[in-house]
Amino acid sequence: MRLRLLQALALLATGLLAGAFGYGAANLVPTFNAVPLDMRLSFHAELMKMNGITMQAAMAVSTLSSLALATLTRGRARVIAGSAGLLTLASFLITRLGNVPINGRIKEWALSSAPADHAEILRRWELLNNLRTLTALAAFVLLIGLFLRQPPADQKQPQTTPV
Repeated sequence: MRLRLLQALALLATGLLAGAFGYGAANLVPTFNAVPLDMRLSFHAELMKMNGITMQAAMAVSTLSSLALATLTRGRARVIAGSAGLLTLASFLITRLGNVPINGRIKEWALSSAPADHAEILRRWELLNNLRTLTALAAFVLLIGLFLRQPPADQKQPQTTPV
């Protein structure tokens, strides 16, 4: 039962993470690119203030629950859960080391002006955003696969007695 709850937590957190990143990649980024630069920078800076806590929490819970699941399972399930945990950790590292520093620059630009090479920097942010979205989505798919390969608790194989 404890293992199933941990699995459910890993699925929920990783699904929320992949969904949030997916929504951003599919909807926010195209919107950023469709509005004037000053509007994008202001909105982007404000959005990052809100995302800071919620996205870091989703990444932490996804990573920790997947890695905990890996420690409590064996064989192929351990590899799958561990891989999902490493993928969500990759999402965190990409965010922390790639997107967050650029977000800091965007915040400065929103208060002053964007540098001449701003388009290249924004493209790099989008590339990193796509990469972290894919790592989160891959982790979610792995956890779904792990969940689907296990029979429900009420359908366990009946024990047979040797004849």
